[in-house]
Amino acid sequence: MNAKSRLSRDALASIEEIYLLGSGWRDASIGIVHLGIGNFHRAHEAVYTEEAMLAAGGDWAICGVTLQGDVTKREALMAQDGLYSVVERGPEGVKTNVVRALREVLAMPHDRIRLSELLANTNVRIVSLTVTEKGYCRDPRSGEVDFAHAGVAHDLHHSTEPDTVPGILFAALRARRDAGIAPFTVLSCDNLSHNGAALRQVVCSYARALDADLAAWIEHEVAFPSTMVDRIVPSTTDADRDAASSALGLYDAAPVPCEPFRQWVIEDRFPAGRPAWDRVGVQLVDDVMPFELAKLRMLNATHSTLAYLSMLAGFKTIDEAISFPPMRTLIHSMMTHEIAPTLTVPATFDLMAYRDALLERYSNPALKHRCAQIAMDGSQKIPPRLLGTISARLKRGESIARLALGVAAWFVFLRGRADDGSTFPISDPMAARLTSLTKTAGNTTEGLVDAMLGCREVFDAELAASANLRHELIAAVMQLNKGARAAIEHAALQA
Repeated sequence: MNAKSRLSRDALASIEEIYLLGSGWRDASIGIVHLGIGNFHRAHEAVYTEEAMLAAGGDWAICGVTLQGDVTKREALMAQDGLYSVVERGPEGVKTNVVRALREVLAMPHDRIRLSELLANTNVRIVSLTVTEKGYCRDPRSGEVDFAHAGVAHDLHHSTEPDTVPGILFAALRARRDAGIAPFTVLSCDNLSHNGAALRQVVCSYARALDADLAAWIEHEVAFPSTMVDRIVPSTTDADRDAASSALGLYDAAPVPCEPFRQWVIEDRFPAGRPAWDRVGVQLVDDVMPFELAKLRMLNATHSTLAYLSMLAGFKTIDEAISFPPMRTLIHSMMTHEIAPTLTVPATFDLMAYRDALLERYSNPALKHRCAQIAMDGSQKIPPRLLGTISARLKRGESIARLALGVAAWFVFLRGRADDGSTFPISDPMAARLTSLTKTAGNTTEGLVDAMLGCREVFDAELAASANLRHELIAAVMQLNKGARAAIEHAALQA
């Protein structure tokens, strides 16, 4: 592939307008630094931000930062001047658009000096994040920074050369305070309950270990609005690269596949300003919690349940899994009878319509969202997605059988073996500990359940002590031991 045929700013003139998000574009200065420049951000916040600049102007271009030490993504995107395409795959066909809002990509720790310069720049008024739950280095029991985390320990002793999210934010906010520069807004876009408040607690607890005065300044002066984000964004495949290149007539090494649906709800607290996101469909609200809980419990919980059951049953993608009629019945009943009754939402939010829309999104045959991708990092996802709902129902003396099946499927998944005997790796920050627990438990159902309930990073002591939860988990694991498809069929018959 020669340079002239690759997607670039110089090649934009050759792209038909139907492949752009709008006309009248001007290259803007960087106003947002985004930590965790993965596919989700590029199909979500970056798209909304470009649309907002097209609607109302402003210098809100994005610098994306990868924190994994791998320069591959930086090199691929910067070879294209930050450009990439978003490939929307829906039942009605494929739509491709080039996104121009990303101006620069950095890779830590290689670009530490440049990142520090940007975070101290007065034009940077928002630092946003999609680093997944594990990227917060958060102690799930206290909600504060995990001082046992190796990266945190490193940053506390090398505070001017940080590698972790709390360390990077601390160093940047300290530099701005010391220079008399107003702080940026810190905008979490991760699937974490009360994500803004959770990130504030992590950063402030980290700061207190080094500088109590700065911790107090962060607590009182820095805005951490909470958000709810929603769009299904799979990993990029060669088919996506082929589709983008075919549509554009230019080679795109870094396209992003996604579904047509997208949603973003944000608490409107931006002292330093923000793009005109409200002009392009973003909901700006006083309290994001009802939307956040609905998404965490309805979408994310059922996504995880689908993923773990599917990894055992042999379904490769979400659309394949939901096309199995007993699975669809199970997920429909789980949302209707066990999840929705725990939610309090605005009168304009129709939970049953939301349920039906989710089932249709899961059924999208064009998306091919891999169950293995969703199954990653269960130790971080299970508590906010499933355990909060289980706790709420147990306190009210209500049934949890379907929810317990989702958790039990994760337990059995941790053995690393599908029902057909094939094996798969466990990708989780606690993988070594979790797989050790499953091996220590032996082949007994009670042993597995008790070992996992004893994992305090996942189950708090009060929930773990619930006899009802233990009973339901044992019953669910016993069903799964007969085969995941049989367990799904059994649960569907109870609906």
